[in-house]
Amino acid sequence: MDHLDVLIVGAGISGIGMARHLRRHRPGDSFALLEARDALGGTWDLFRYPGIRSDSDMHTFGYGFRPWPGEKTIADGPSILRYLHDTVREAGLDGAIRYRHRVTRAAWSSRDARWTVDVERDGVAGTLTCRMLAVCAGYYDPERGHAPRFEGDSSFAGRIVHPQAWPADLDWAGRRVVVIGSGATAVTLVPAMAARAAHVTMLQRSPTWMVSRPSRDALGAALERVLPRRAAHAIARWRSVLFGAWFFRLCRRDPRRAGRGLLKLLRAELPRETIAAHFTPRYDPWTQRLCLVPDGDLFAAIREGRASVVTDHVERFDARGIVLRSGARLDADVIVTATGLELKFLGGIALEVDGARVDPAACLPYRGLMLSDVPNLVQVFGYTNASWTLRADLVARWTCRVLDRMDRLGARWAVPRRRGGETGVDPMVDFSSGYFARALDRFPKQGARAPWRAEQDYLRELPRLRFGRLDDGVLEFGGTTAGRGAPASGLASGSAT
Repeated sequence: MDHLDVLIVGAGISGIGMARHLRRHRPGDSFALLEARDALGGTWDLFRYPGIRSDSDMHTFGYGFRPWPGEKTIADGPSILRYLHDTVREAGLDGAIRYRHRVTRAAWSSRDARWTVDVERDGVAGTLTCRMLAVCAGYYDPERGHAPRFEGDSSFAGRIVHPQAWPADLDWAGRRVVVIGSGATAVTLVPAMAARAAHVTMLQRSPTWMVSRPSRDALGAALERVLPRRAAHAIARWRSVLFGAWFFRLCRRDPRRAGRGLLKLLRAELPRETIAAHFTPRYDPWTQRLCLVPDGDLFAAIREGRASVVTDHVERFDARGIVLRSGARLDADVIVTATGLELKFLGGIALEVDGARVDPAACLPYRGLMLSDVPNLVQVFGYTNASWTLRADLVARWTCRVLDRMDRLGARWAVPRRRGGETGVDPMVDFSSGYFARALDRFPKQGARAPWRAEQDYLRELPRLRFGRLDDGVLEFGGTTAGRGAPASGLASGSAT
């Protein structure tokens, strides 16, 4: 049976980052990345729909240890995928990735101080063991998106596609396209398809907050002309971090002021009547993710008549297109259901601890990166209000610190202990987006206070996860070499940071 120090689930942006940090900070550890698909890249290899791009600036979406090399700060999917391949190659991680390895179950044994991980490869079952399990599988189900059934959809004479399963043979040139949805995927698809379609209509139930942003960073480019590249990147990265944190706090503190500012920016792009009808949301900014519109491409498509927006509800499909609740209709040759994701916590892995099944929804999330009373398991769950990679970098570095501490103490496990009356009081993800709302019963609930409450705040988490003390009275280090037979609740002494 193959035994590893660290087993990483997922070879997307989080898993690759975790592996790179392990190689840099824990060079003596053995590790492997298990990837269920036959290629690395996660989101950036899976999604192939037209125009796919980042919804965070690449100064922060790129790794802190490897500055983004491209000119565009809002980058297209193929460029991001090349960046990930280059990162793997430069870090020498190619041989550590095991493709077509799907993790189905992980069972922890306190007696052996290890995880036994069940894996399927091409239909053949196998087993691995590891000291630390790092789940870097993201939060959505890669096998299926959210695709609600619409009355009469089987009668539609054209083609219905979901962005997560984009068909390579789809030809929309000169055709009428309706994109159902108004989130980041729809906002990307509409201008990309409008370049070749006869017309594209974005059908939304309600408006989404949007903001135009240049795809190229003029200040960052100017800095690179006068400073070393790494220094220029650091300045541009911190500028993005600080501005993003300031604006998010403004949205939470004074949402009306923030909303007025966003609408004012839109007036430079669209007529007031269009903004009032289709771009003035009913919810506060940043209670759902803010949609970036690079170079205002969506707004340009609308101004030029290549695209339009309709705010209404689907009543039913028929052979020609969509009948709306208002009684109006949208004729179409192609309908794209950009209706969101299906979420899957911990990659859908079934967990056991000492023979007992673990229900993640009944656990508390420790700092948003471990589960209460589950030893030696770390998960990467990025920010919802900022770049995912900012937090992925922090979690990976924190994991290395925990492993260092275990080595110093001779400990065999690290486990956050739930004590007293601590209960989950709020959703783990403080977001009103539909795809999160649909999955709340499968996710842990946050506690009322730290460390059982994850802060969506990079500036606060950076010093705590990167430099803060690990002995916080909740995270226990147990099973020391001197007491290998001790139960999982055994506490190691010591006060290393």
